[in-house]
Amino acid sequence: MSPFIYNFKGWEFQSNIPKIYSEFNAKIPGNYKYNRSLIGFLKLDINESKKEKNCFNVGFAYAAECEVLKYAINDIPAFDLDEKFTLSPLNYLSRIDFELASTVSFNIGKVHNYTASWEDVDKEFKKDKNIGRQLTKKGFFEKNVPESLLTEGDSLTRAKNIFNFVKDRFTWNGKYGIYRDIRVKNAFDNKTGNIGEINISLINLLNSAGLKTYLVLLSTRSNGLPKKSHPVMSDFNYVIAKTIIGGKTYLLDASDKLMPFGMLPYRALNYKGRVMDFKNDSYWETITPQKDNQLYVLANLELDPESHKITGSYNEMNSGYLAIERKKVLNSTTEDDYLNSKEKLIGTSAEINEYKFLEEQSNEKRTVENFTYTNNTVLDQNTLYINPFLVKSFGSTNPFTADERKYPVDFGFKRTYTYAAKIKIPAEYKVVEIPKSINLSLSNKGGRLQMLVTSKPGLITVSFKLIINKEQYSPEEYFSLKELFKQVTNAQNNSLVVLKKL
Repeated sequence: MSPFIYNFKGWEFQSNIPKIYSEFNAKIPGNYKYNRSLIGFLKLDINESKKEKNCFNVGFAYAAECEVLKYAINDIPAFDLDEKFTLSPLNYLSRIDFELASTVSFNIGKVHNYTASWEDVDKEFKKDKNIGRQLTKKGFFEKNVPESLLTEGDSLTRAKNIFNFVKDRFTWNGKYGIYRDIRVKNAFDNKTGNIGEINISLINLLNSAGLKTYLVLLSTRSNGLPKKSHPVMSDFNYVIAKTIIGGKTYLLDASDKLMPFGMLPYRALNYKGRVMDFKNDSYWETITPQKDNQLYVLANLELDPESHKITGSYNEMNSGYLAIERKKVLNSTTEDDYLNSKEKLIGTSAEINEYKFLEEQSNEKRTVENFTYTNNTVLDQNTLYINPFLVKSFGSTNPFTADERKYPVDFGFKRTYTYAAKIKIPAEYKVVEIPKSINLSLSNKGGRLQMLVTSKPGLITVSFKLIINKEQYSPEEYFSLKELFKQVTNAQNNSLVVLKKL
């Protein structure tokens, strides 16, 4: 018996343990109409609905009828809640959800509709004091920011200056705050605010500068995908800004101080947002992540047969979202801890002697670092075994180990990993063996792995490239992706250059 008429609790068939059988039964009064959604990739083995008269007494002189439901699924696999590269489990855990659509009063037969249309939502937002009214504070911002911020430069320059102003002025308090507690004036004065306050302030300022800007409702990656069939406002927990300059669309979020103009934080890369155009109808906007996300490593290794050491240096360049990730690591870690973690990746006997963050080559979308190192492993005097990979994309283990996957693999953004190394060979050694070349492609240009190792007197060159050319891969593509990463980890862990002393 549930008192929660509006938020009528559904049923989760699936969890982190396997189940032989799971069944849900319900009796719903006939005057309550619910939208119901079957979430996940499992199909119902039992899907029954029938009417039952005299089901319950409503307090009047008669009993009412019910809709009697029975849903069940057999042989339910466990869902790995820790599976890597996935959207929120809320998108995939097999369950049945209920949402109240309408009720009919017993005494007068009046119908009350709960499920609104987007037109209804648009009207409510205009009147709402938390969002609608907070979008009309242009006058406040015009009085409290330098006039030059709103007037100087072309449209794109003004937009970037305003974005950087908001990003620098506000500190995000860690809260989202969409449907309540949005007060842009207080947030501006206190220089801190939630996501709604920061990005609505951004929208006000851009509109004050003559740059038509809209509010966009989002659901974060951890919150689940919003339903598109009809508005479910509880699906949304985030807001960003949309502006169009010179025919190009820019989606903006000023809450992350490391995020450049036109890039959204990783948490917001959830495919679709709802643009709230209050003068016209609201509509769906596709969220397209930045495409240029690369890790590029250029390494030089040299063997010293007398000291039995490998010395060398390498440059590591990250761009796009990979650069943002690197900056966050650098900002949250001491240099000693950071270098210790890098030494472990090279090898247990590695020592980084010198480190430089190359400011002149780095910018808001790129980081460039230089490492000089020594590998103190005592090498066999007659035979040397060298793994040329100092940096490994995706670490040293295959992130995909499950036998099958019934939901997509989601990387969030496309990415490319390139590794190039030159190994200088002493004259008294000859090359006995080099790693085999690899050329493996996924279907429909979904990705590619290439490795080529060449040898000539005194020098070995290694060229490695991994391209992840899609943000998301379907369950049908999982096996090919798993095999690709098996080859990646094997190449990086087990590729050995074998040298023998003459």
